[in-house]
Amino acid sequence: MAEKTDADRIKEIYKLTKGHFGDVKFVGIKYHTKIGWMAKAQLGDGFENLTADGKTSSDALRNLRSRVKKIIKRYNRV
Repeated sequence: MAEKTDADRIKEIYKLTKGHFGDVKFVGIKYHTKIGWMAKAQLGDGFENLTADGKTSSDALRNLRSRVKKIIKRYNRV
């Protein structure tokens, strides 16, 4: 299998968040001069934004995916 691209990772995070939270406005990445790469999932009304950072864009997306999965696991335990 070919290596995953950042676009593939963004699509995966979008599917995860859409499946669990419902309304997803935005999933993306940008470079912040003081922090480094920032991945962000902007959810619909009633939810906060989820963010994660990393040294590379791929790291930031992996960290955001991990964070989303942890939230989903925690929510499913309740």
